[in-house]
Amino acid sequence: MIRAALLVLMALPMYGQTYDLVIANGRVLDPASNLDAVRHIGIRGGKIAAVSTTPLGGRATIDATGLVVAPGFIDLHSHGQTPENYRFKARDGVTTALELEVGANPVAAWYAEREGRALINFGATSGELPARIAVMHDTGKLLPRDKAVERAATAEEFTNVLTRVGRGIDEGALGIGMGIAYLPHETRAEVLELFRLAAQRKVPVYIHMRNGGPLEPGVIDALQEVIADAAASGASVHVVHITSMGLREAPLCLAMIQGARARGLDITTEAYPYTAGMTDLGSAIFDEGWQQRQGGIGFGDLQWAATGERLTAESFAKYRQQGGFVAIHSIPENIVQLAMANPLVMIASDGILEEGKGHPRAAGTYARVLGRYVRELKSLTLMEAVRKMTQMPADRLGMPAKGRIANGVDADLTIFDAAHVTDRATFESPARYSEGIPYVIVGGTVVVNRGELVPNVTPGHAVRR
Repeated sequence: MIRAALLVLMALPMYGQTYDLVIANGRVLDPASNLDAVRHIGIRGGKIAAVSTTPLGGRATIDATGLVVAPGFIDLHSHGQTPENYRFKARDGVTTALELEVGANPVAAWYAEREGRALINFGATSGELPARIAVMHDTGKLLPRDKAVERAATAEEFTNVLTRVGRGIDEGALGIGMGIAYLPHETRAEVLELFRLAAQRKVPVYIHMRNGGPLEPGVIDALQEVIADAAASGASVHVVHITSMGLREAPLCLAMIQGARARGLDITTEAYPYTAGMTDLGSAIFDEGWQQRQGGIGFGDLQWAATGERLTAESFAKYRQQGGFVAIHSIPENIVQLAMANPLVMIASDGILEEGKGHPRAAGTYARVLGRYVRELKSLTLMEAVRKMTQMPADRLGMPAKGRIANGVDADLTIFDAAHVTDRATFESPARYSEGIPYVIVGGTVVVNRGELVPNVTPGHAVRR
């Protein structure tokens, strides 16, 4: 009799259960399983509890008829880690924004500042750059500006840097962040030592390579250094913004990465969907010879973020002395299209906004991929694009509970209109929300509802190793 009762309970339809939130009638895209079909999703306790072909009952329901339901987008390269930036990320469909290139140091304090206060999920690597800034008493904030740029570290200083980076891993950092290009005196031995530390701790290196562009020693030499150090140390490595580093050499870079992967190295890469990069004009990137290293550009190809003006020799000298963000219009459009289509390349923004100023990629990267490169140019399919934004970064992180739509995974979801999703941010007006993403859910909590941010919710959780 008891057994019969149990069988009856087990046979109850899922719509007889009550979920915290139901997403009904949406076109569910899950790259991990290649699911592309209308389904109903039940969320309970911050997790996906059901993916059903039949209707479900919930305390609240989102009718996603005619909309795509995807795993929440994961941005591996988001320098903007403030409430301002999180708002723009959420409106662009991002549910997890991570600072993995520059990273943080000290790590525990960085996480503590955001616990219980974040709109979306957050996390960071243990960064070599902030460690060097602290150890060498450099005055830079995000990037080194003087002492760490002007001279090499002493043996004692580098030992202290290693100690700080290692401590950050102990505090839960997602890997080691490196920016060799911002440290002109960093030796190849020091780089290898950091790779060895990553291998010993079994964490990836997220790296801005030593050189970019076609002028030797350029991006090919830099990528050879990274591949050699990965092979010598056994470290996993993720190369950031391959298009702005490679420029017209990007196809060769991608062939090198593919070849290294085919021979057993764990190496991945990313790109953003824009023809301009951005960095600090006061950094080592703009040391003498920058025009040739950036593929033969000039002052007029630089755009000052604070005003939107194109630079001249005079304004370059003025702004370089004070420092600040500048857009670098140097990436050929055909290279962007090639990267968007290449199955090795993840999508990542490299974005940051400060009081509404910055690069449009901070606000529009993911909508731009879906609108321009999927719908308009057909550079890649919708499923391929979603995979580059979700499953691939989750796999790079080693986090099977993210980047997927399946029972038991985190209820981070992005719901968008594939026919209308578009970016609105421009270089002149970068702080403009994307359109066509009416719902975003973080850990089961709706943070974007009917295309508007939900006030007074902070469901973002720390993403740690």
